[in-house]
Amino acid sequence: QVQLVESGGGLVQTGGSLRLSCAASGRTFSRYAMGWFRQAPGKEREVVAALDWSGTSTYYADSVKGRFTVSRDNAKNTVYLQMNSLKPEDTAVYYCAARTTSYRGSAYLNAYEYDYWGQGTQVTVSS
Repeated sequence: QVQLVESGGGLVQTGGSLRLSCAASGRTFSRYAMGWFRQAPGKEREVVAALDWSGTSTYYADSVKGRFTVSRDNAKNTVYLQMNSLKPEDTAVYYCAARTTSYRGSAYLNAYEYDYWGQGTQVTVSS
């Protein structure tokens, strides 16, 4: 069983920054592919960013490219999402997800491809 705990959400003004963290349990975190998703009210959950277990292969949704950066620290069992130049349309609940079987270089973009989910953290960007 893998537990994921997100933190770092909050209220920020347009143009501001936040860094989300996702702490994971599990002895083999370094082999998990990880993803960040978000869900705004009335909308479907969408992928924001994803990375493979080595951290060398990353994916970003077009809407966040150039503003968000995903990274991981396998020594700390933690994955991060640095969010800069935030916009009101970034307002959502952000979730991290883990896929426990993966291949080096493979980042996963669909929610159904992940095995475990965190409880989510709210990000609100005011205009």
